[in-house]
Amino acid sequence: MEQPLPTAAAEAAAAGGDGDGEAYRIRLLELADISRGFLGLLNQLSPSPPLTEEAFRARFEELAALGADHLVLVAEDAATGRLAAAGAVLVERKFIRRCGRVGHVEDVVVDAAARGRGLGERVVRRLVEHARGRGCYKVIINCTPELTGFYAKCGFVEKNVQMGLYF
Repeated sequence: MEQPLPTAAAEAAAAGGDGDGEAYRIRLLELADISRGFLGLLNQLSPSPPLTEEAFRARFEELAALGADHLVLVAEDAATGRLAAAGAVLVERKFIRRCGRVGHVEDVVVDAAARGRGLGERVVRRLVEHARGRGCYKVIINCTPELTGFYAKCGFVEKNVQMGLYF
């Protein structure tokens, strides 16, 4: 049965957006995050051409329209307001497994200056919790071989082989 979409307040609480007294607050991505370093953070993951504010706004609104099936979390430095980490989870609706759902964790990145503080693990765990709450029977992520140890700490196990066809 379809779960109702959570309210913004419930979603923020699930994402840890109510504050946890730490130096970094995990919360939902906001439109204003374009000025808090979100695109620069993503550029550390995969260099790409600059994105205009209009293009960012259009994509943000498109993803927001997907509701709880597409969640982007960020880790904000409580002292500076700058973003130090980010990650996303997409919920895929399947026919197999009795119309099951699969969570796809994507675009996990921690700012080079903030690595080693557990931010990546905190973001990934919140994304996995969200997928579980959406009724996913599994959560998957593709990563480079050097990151398998990190994802193993987050509870993932190596399974199958990922292949890609790029255009």
